[in-house]
Amino acid sequence: MQIKLFHIVILTSLLAFSCAKRDESPEVRSSNPVKDDLGIVVPFNDVPKKIISMAPNLTEMVYSLGMGSRLVGNTLYCTYPPEARKVTKVGDMLTIDYEKILSLKPDLVLITVEGNAKDSYIKLKNLGLKVFVSNPRNFDGIKKTYADLGKIFGKARQADSTISLWQAQYDSVTTAAGRIEHPKCLFFVGFNPIMVAGKNTFINGLLTSAGLVNIAGDSQQNYPVYSREEILKRNPDFLLTTGTSHTGGDVIRNNYTEWKSLKAVKNNNIIVLDPDLYLRPGPRFTKALKELFLKIHPQEGRKYLRP
Repeated sequence: MQIKLFHIVILTSLLAFSCAKRDESPEVRSSNPVKDDLGIVVPFNDVPKKIISMAPNLTEMVYSLGMGSRLVGNTLYCTYPPEARKVTKVGDMLTIDYEKILSLKPDLVLITVEGNAKDSYIKLKNLGLKVFVSNPRNFDGIKKTYADLGKIFGKARQADSTISLWQAQYDSVTTAAGRIEHPKCLFFVGFNPIMVAGKNTFINGLLTSAGLVNIAGDSQQNYPVYSREEILKRNPDFLLTTGTSHTGGDVIRNNYTEWKSLKAVKNNNIIVLDPDLYLRPGPRFTKALKELFLKIHPQEGRKYLRP
């Protein structure tokens, strides 16, 4: 089902380089306690030697921090950087092979709130494993997770340096976005039923940072269901989804012919995005943000953003 698939799969050349960078020796690990996104203090006496990541964005962070050689397990959806494809697979985020995880004897298992099931967290804890939970819903959340992992891995200085780079890139886009009009948009995460990204989601943070107004941003639901009529009534300037032209753009054009009166359709403003980049709240967030801004505002992007 498209909706479940979205939840499973859940965005500069310098950053791409940092994600694939060669492993380096850890710094002296910070003695400060690290609190995960459940508010639980996760104690560490030593830098983990065997790490399992249960989400693609966390896998990217592990590699970005130079700890890829210590990653002993990840999911079928962990495809970036390319080295991640070669790591032992322990499931597909929702379906987990607990026996395989135990056989790998990890010092640390990384999971997310949105991508992994609550039952998985409980079972991993009951198996006596050390679990760190991440829930980045915006740029600040990404920075927090990255900084926390930097402390855990003994890479705090490296994490801080990378975050400073991200911040400069983020500020560049948001400053440019503040100079121009903010068109209305809607981001589809599924079509059966029609489900869109609401306020308290990572996607909403990406859209608003790029200078867009998410017409579903007033919903208190993370992924509200919208009717065809409601979309006609709200008449967005842009329609966004992920996948390919066939699975995204053509679905909108061919299956929702009544939307031909929408400004987005009349102006051919249907944008199909790469899910591996745009649905991962990780090290490539600012790359996705800049790319999205350039898709929405090509002239302003060339004027205000650095190449």
